[in-house]
Amino acid sequence: MSALVPGRLRLGVNIDHVATIRNARGGDHPDPVRAAQIVAAVGGDGITAHLREDRRHIRDDDLARIQAATDLPLNLEMAATDEMLEIALRHKPHAACIVPEKREERTTEGGLDAAGQHNHLAPVVGRLLDAGIRVSLFIAPDPRQIEAALRLGVPVVELHTGEYAHATGDERAVELRKVADMAALAAKNGIEPHAGHGLTYENVQPIAAIPQLAELNIGHYLVGEAIFTGLEAAVRRMRELMDEAR
Repeated sequence: MSALVPGRLRLGVNIDHVATIRNARGGDHPDPVRAAQIVAAVGGDGITAHLREDRRHIRDDDLARIQAATDLPLNLEMAATDEMLEIALRHKPHAACIVPEKREERTTEGGLDAAGQHNHLAPVVGRLLDAGIRVSLFIAPDPRQIEAALRLGVPVVELHTGEYAHATGDERAVELRKVADMAALAAKNGIEPHAGHGLTYENVQPIAAIPQLAELNIGHYLVGEAIFTGLEAAVRRMRELMDEAR
């Protein structure tokens, strides 16, 4: 496990799509556990895995195997359902990031509406926190959602960077400012801000340069690059770019 360095921007690597490739043909190869071990070996700071309702990539038994194979903290992305809550309480990952989930979507399409779902989320958040699990909400960079996170008492928010990643020209600058402003607002209110979604070698540095951000979670792009360069090289390059931005 990499040593924690004050001010260092942490890199959490989402290994879901290693499991996507495995599941496309069945069997056990490629094993997401091996991916987690590689991330640990090259200085990654955490492993993110999304156990979806339809088990399209990460499977239930992967969670325990990942936890046993590496000392890196596991960040479990999960929908706020009774089933996922019980799984989280059973496995007790370091962190649980509550995300919106629609069965028909290819990937998480937007941020969680924490403001509109307060009454549904409050008991889920409470049980996770009571179990010693660090709770995060995956939200749009919007002041209403930061206020909702504050009311729910979560220690962490992950700001959705998809709109930034997909924007071009002046619009990208607008989206970057939203992320920066909401990271500052979260930190001002005692919430640790993270960010992720759609980040690549080409667009990561302006996000990484936001001083309040403590962690980036990146997955699909790194797994895609790993096909060409290997996962070790892909993670190292992303780490280098993040460090340069700081």
